[in-house]
This record gives sequence, structure tokens and C-alpha cells, in this order.
Amino acid sequence: MLAIGCDRAGYALKCEVMKLLDELGEKYTDCGCNGETCDYPDIAQAVCEKITVGECDRGILICGTGIGISMAANKIKGIRAAVCHNEYTAEFTRLHNDANVLCMGGRVIGSGVAEGIVKKFLSTGFEGGRHAERVKKITDIENRR
Repeated sequence: MLAIGCDRAGYALKCEVMKLLDELGEKYTDCGCNGETCDYPDIAQAVCEKITVGECDRGILICGTGIGISMAANKIKGIRAAVCHNEYTAEFTRLHNDANVLCMGGRVIGSGVAEGIVKKFLSTGFEGGRHAERVKKITDIENRR
């Protein structure tokens, strides 16, 4: 199950992504917003909490650039959020970083590019191996706070 959310700047792209998820038969929960003005840290927290409590496996967050919402998401323990602008970055953030939240910018990419990114994020698994130790180091940094 996925959790998805956006701020006002990401609303149109979120609607497109949800259509894609429906077509793919992916189950998801919409954590807002619905086009109204809101603060992206609140949406990031709502999506990421669904992951950290085990209701969802992964999430998708969308704001204007993907940057602000990813910064907020990465403050939450257990979240590895990555801004992706193309299929390559989506693939390798899963393969090498085991990212559990995909972040995109509604003002930066169009729905066609977003479709490829989402498909790649959902279909790519974590490679493990030498990358598992690096991800563990990220978790260790997080646990020292």
C-alpha cells in the first residue's frame, strides 16, 4: 500500500499520479491536499507517518519542486525520501538507497515523465549487498540524534 500527498503546487500532478495508480491496480491512501492552500511539512508528516506505523510500505510526495517536501520527509525517523526527475534517479534511489518515499516537483516535470518515474520506483527493488551497509550507516546517523 502507498501513501500519497501533495501541497497546492503539486495537486495537479498528484491527480495524474493517482489516475496512474488506479490503472496499475496499486492501492493507496490519499493524505491530502485537495487543491487548497496547505503547508508541505504537514503533508510530508501525514504520508510518512503512514509508513512509520506500518500502514503503508512506501509513499509519494509532490510539491512545486519536490525539494521542500523531501527535506521535511527526511526529518522523520525511518524515512528515506528522494527527489527524482527521471526514471534513472527513481531506479537507483530504490536499488542503492532503498528509498521509501518518492518526491517529485509538479512545477518541474510533466505527467508523462512522472508516469515513468512512478512506474520505475514501484517496480524496482533494493539491491542490497554493499548498499545495505551504506543504508545502515544512514540509519545509524539518524539514531544518533
